Amino acid sequence: MSRESRPTLKRDVTRWEIVGLSLNDVIGSGVYLLPAAAAALLGPASLWAVLLAGLAVLLLVLCFAEAGSHFDEPGSGYVYTREAFGDFVGFEVGWMTWLARVASVASLSNGFALALTFVWPGAASGFTRVAIITLPLIFFMWINVVGVKHGARLAVGLTVVKILPLLFLVVVGLPAVDWSLVFPVPVPDTSGLGEAAILLLFAYAGFENTAAAAGEFKNPKRDVPFALITMITVVTVLYTLVQLVALGTLPDLALRVDGAPLADSAALVMGVWAGLVMTLGAAISIEGNVGNTMLAGPRYLYALAVDGYGPRVLGRVHPKYQTPAWAIVTQGVVAGALALSGSFVQLAMLSIVARLATYIGTAAAVPVLRKRFARGEHTIVLPGGPAIPVLALLLCLAFLASATIGNLFAGAIGLTVGVAIYFGRRASGEPAKADTAR
Repeated sequence: MSRESRPTLKRDVTRWEIVGLSLNDVIGSGVYLLPAAAAALLGPASLWAVLLAGLAVLLLVLCFAEAGSHFDEPGSGYVYTREAFGDFVGFEVGWMTWLARVASVASLSNGFALALTFVWPGAASGFTRVAIITLPLIFFMWINVVGVKHGARLAVGLTVVKILPLLFLVVVGLPAVDWSLVFPVPVPDTSGLGEAAILLLFAYAGFENTAAAAGEFKNPKRDVPFALITMITVVTVLYTLVQLVALGTLPDLALRVDGAPLADSAALVMGVWAGLVMTLGAAISIEGNVGNTMLAGPRYLYALAVDGYGPRVLGRVHPKYQTPAWAIVTQGVVAGALALSGSFVQLAMLSIVARLATYIGTAAAVPVLRKRFARGEHTIVLPGGPAIPVLALLLCLAFLASATIGNLFAGAIGLTVGVAIYFGRRASGEPAKADTAR
């Protein structure tokens, strides 16, 4: 097939749809399932930990905003690090980012089953769990294969629907907060500080995928930074208020790690019907996040395959729908298998360790890209010279130091597998590049 006749990605996604994608990618299972886990590890100090985590993640978001303002092709951190440090580093970042997306989908799918236990105690076990995990994955594979516009519009709709129950909880819960449960703040047990940091990072993670489908955005250099800044502002405020309500209305919040704490909080304040509303919100929130990841994750596979890594079929664009259909299906199948074999917390931790490669790579790439590329109309240059990228790198190293030996070992295995794939690169990868829209 000639380059002229080969199908290409279609630029179809607008600025506010990108904002919806960004919010949808971050607001998922974390806000519904992790308040209790944070309280179990940090007690009342978890409120301030949530706020500080958002401010810390802002450093990373700013790095992605500047890097994203240079590019209009798919791949996000993979592209940034490839252009800054060469093919090998870029590939390892892209590979680990895709592993993070697979682990994230698997974790979220498990979290979906857990969230439903408020109304369906058997949802997290047996054949019911299998169906709850696999059927949504099949649906999201289909919706993303038939068009990125469908996936983006669905993401925007789900974002609105998932935020409304959280706002409802904040509005009805704030007047009912027992401030003696929030203040004074005792010194937390530092033995759980590392695990709490990783779990809180998971709650804010996902922003790195905002630019994953940049090849299908109308104006990614301008709109990706806008979407990232808007997202982190909204999410930090919302998460902090939700944690405050959960802490102030549930004296035993720390004991509800295996349940649905926000549904319990709403039910306590307003009645069982409010708990049902929050359960529905949790289900939509988590599955919306799964849908978003099923849109973003395959774009990494696609970008890697286009550059010659892995089977050529993963770099193909569907002739009718103009989407990376084979990459989407592959993502769904692998994520489904992983979801059925692991637990929410284990997969969440694995996801964070894997995506730290993207955070470290992008933060390190920002000063290099700043020197390498001329400043364009929409290029962002962060103030303070290298200060923000350096602080972001130090933050990543602190998160990495908080990981368990087991998670670090799993990450090392992932990197090693990546080395093998890299050196097995197809020599004929170049022709597939005609599939990209740059």
